[in-house]
Amino acid sequence: MLQGRAVKAHQKISEGMTVTVHVPPPVETTLVAENIPIDVVHEDSDIIVINKQPGIVVHPAAGHPRGTLVNALLFHCKDLGTIGGEIRPGIVHRLDRDTSGVMVAAKNGGSLESLVNQFKASEVSKEYAALVHGHPKSLRGTVESLIGRSTHDRKKMSARPKRGREAITHYEVTETFDESSLLRVCPRTGRTHQIRVHMAHAGHPIVGDRSYGKKGALPKAARQMLHAKSLAFRHPGSGEEVTFNVPLPPDMLELIEKLRDSA
Repeated sequence: MLQGRAVKAHQKISEGMTVTVHVPPPVETTLVAENIPIDVVHEDSDIIVINKQPGIVVHPAAGHPRGTLVNALLFHCKDLGTIGGEIRPGIVHRLDRDTSGVMVAAKNGGSLESLVNQFKASEVSKEYAALVHGHPKSLRGTVESLIGRSTHDRKKMSARPKRGREAITHYEVTETFDESSLLRVCPRTGRTHQIRVHMAHAGHPIVGDRSYGKKGALPKAARQMLHAKSLAFRHPGSGEEVTFNVPLPPDMLELIEKLRDSA
């Protein structure tokens, strides 16, 4: 309302005018809360940090309307605030369905805005463990390219797109096996499928990756061996730098032990 009457959003205002804003009450989300077990690493009034298990989709989408991490968070979090007019968790970043590891979600609008800005400004530190095919020539390296939608398969991303966004991935070899290597991977940007695309682009795709991997190559795995180990950011409430670490999941540990025994 401007001067007591309704106006359009582009209406110009001048000094001395009275603006009245009516904020509608928050509404319950149309998403369904589901009692899906989640591994909570940390929770407070602003954020929840979880260790995501492989096989769960983060957000409802076509083909996955239920059974997602968002549905689980709606059930688990009893003190969610308002985000976009709805009472729901704020998804700040995503892990692919078959990627495991640490994730943070916002519990109110202020926390969501803070975390989104930190991710956009590349102020969030992320570390992954990746089991890849082959042995990189250098123990440390950087893969840098544009990443965009593949022109051959719209479900996949490409490091040689017609149009794309800058993507930077640093890696370090931490252990080698007969036909594979374990890497510490630190992406500086957060493009869709970035680590998977960059490792394949470098000639060392993630073991078990059905989209970007090597068919028939050894070792084999039931899912992509990619795990988000560590996440560091500025807490949206306190402003303090916080770091959350999670261990490797059982399936990845089991495969690594087998590779050590056979080396």
